[in-house]
Amino acid sequence: MPFYHKLGKIPHKRHTVFRKPDGGLYYEQLFGTIGFDGMSSNLYHEHRPTQVKEIKGSYDVRPKLAVENNLKSYRFKGFQITPHPDYLESRKPVLTNSDCDIILASPQQSTEDYFYKNADSDELIFIHKGTGKLRTHLGNLDFKYGDYLLIPRGTIYKMDFDEEDNRLFIVESRRPIYTPKRYRNWFGQLLEHSPFCERDLRQPYELETNDERGDFLIKIKKQGKIFDMVYATHPFDVVGYDGYNYPYAFSIHDFEPITGRIHQPPPVHQTFETDAFVVCSFCPRKYDYHPDAIPAPYSHSNIDSDEVLYYVDGDFMSRNDIEAGHISLHPAGIPHGPHPGAVERSIGQVETEELAVMVDTFKPLMLTEDAMEIADESYHKSWLEEEDKE
Repeated sequence: MPFYHKLGKIPHKRHTVFRKPDGGLYYEQLFGTIGFDGMSSNLYHEHRPTQVKEIKGSYDVRPKLAVENNLKSYRFKGFQITPHPDYLESRKPVLTNSDCDIILASPQQSTEDYFYKNADSDELIFIHKGTGKLRTHLGNLDFKYGDYLLIPRGTIYKMDFDEEDNRLFIVESRRPIYTPKRYRNWFGQLLEHSPFCERDLRQPYELETNDERGDFLIKIKKQGKIFDMVYATHPFDVVGYDGYNYPYAFSIHDFEPITGRIHQPPPVHQTFETDAFVVCSFCPRKYDYHPDAIPAPYSHSNIDSDEVLYYVDGDFMSRNDIEAGHISLHPAGIPHGPHPGAVERSIGQVETEELAVMVDTFKPLMLTEDAMEIADESYHKSWLEEEDKE
């Protein structure tokens, strides 16, 4: 995170004596990334956070690949992913490479019997359907439709859902996820031309401090496996922390689109970045206002990146036959653009109500078996003119 946050009780100085009311010590933990060079926070625990009682075993959750080398455009019908009661078991990876996994999930129940930690990846969870609370050892965040939840790697968390009808679009990133650097000054502050600012980012607002001993199961993801580890004390025992490394929420509805007289390129919609991919938000906005403007995007070549677009809501002007929950994949190496008739339909239109999330990866994406179960195999032919269809 580019700005400082403090929650709960902390001592005046780091790495100094911090006593409990009974005279015992609170236990300090540096929660950091990239060795000692990245974002970090200093946490203070009721108990040592290192007390492992048992490792029950592990099981494989690596994506099962169906297509490793792909040059075909696809559409996937995301709402066809079957709901599942369990949060982790509901997560179905559909696209993957060495830098990230793109996952669909439809969990029906809150995380009751375990805590979860991703030890490999930052997680960016987009809430398409559902409301509830993200509970973490660094504090809690309420979530609702349209929220991005950014959960740094190593965060211990639970997901509490208010109802059973939940739809999530998740990106797991082996690289840290940041706000776009072109929108930040050299201190890290978001600049005036940024489409959002710090006041739009919601920080954890409450700590659950539990002083409990017992058997506490944490499911930890590491290198494609889930390890079941039992700890002797409650993972949510932090009495306070401060620093720059913590989960936060940002609503896509607080993204303020940048527009112009002629069509603006996708980078103006950028919301998050890593050195391996970017995430963009396409939001309701006024169209281009040059008198001869063509609001529909021009065809462009995907030479260096795969483009994934997750359709959330509204009217998707550049595509035919697209619904909420659909995902389009346009692979690197070939051009793509508006469907037939989209350019003509767009001329004279003044605004769009579309809402979508885009992920552009700099390495090719592989398709999983779960993806092929919801794939439209004929999507790559959807640019043909009527007289060319046989």
